[in-house]
Amino acid sequence: MNQTIVTTDTPVASTRNVNSHTLSILSKNEPGVLMRICQVFSRRAFNIDSLVVSEGYQRDYARMTIDVSGASAGLEQIVKQVNKLIDVIHCCEHTAEDSVVKELALIKFIANRDDRTEALHVIEHFGGKTVDLTPTSMIAMIQGDSAKIDAAETMMGQFSIIEMVRTGKVVMARGEQPT
Repeated sequence: MNQTIVTTDTPVASTRNVNSHTLSILSKNEPGVLMRICQVFSRRAFNIDSLVVSEGYQRDYARMTIDVSGASAGLEQIVKQVNKLIDVIHCCEHTAEDSVVKELALIKFIANRDDRTEALHVIEHFGGKTVDLTPTSMIAMIQGDSAKIDAAETMMGQFSIIEMVRTGKVVMARGEQPT
């Protein structure tokens, strides 16, 4: 008779020293660069929570904003390894004190005629806009920091959210300091 033995002493990943970090990367705008950067995070057991990549101000370069979660102790090593990649011009971590960090969310929800006034008040409270309206639904656009987007999602939940799309974080250094 075959028996399966389940042990309970299997190590479980601890979330005690795991933090969220926002990194900005300027790289060459070429195929394969993103894959090589993502491999650095994967090898060090960092999870990419959000990733925004776009062509930079100069078309030969790409700007990446990567929000990762992992142990703070390993982040410095990751930044050093990413900076060593041939196609990477610059990689650094940003904090709320030295940068502006924003997200954008589109939230589609059910809103019949009776619910619209209340839905519009919620959207207005979060500084959002209505970007689509049908007889049975609405789409709200909300922008701000992650906590604001989370709060808006919670409040919009009373109207039965159909779907939601978030851009992920985008970051820019404050003042004249380059990102």
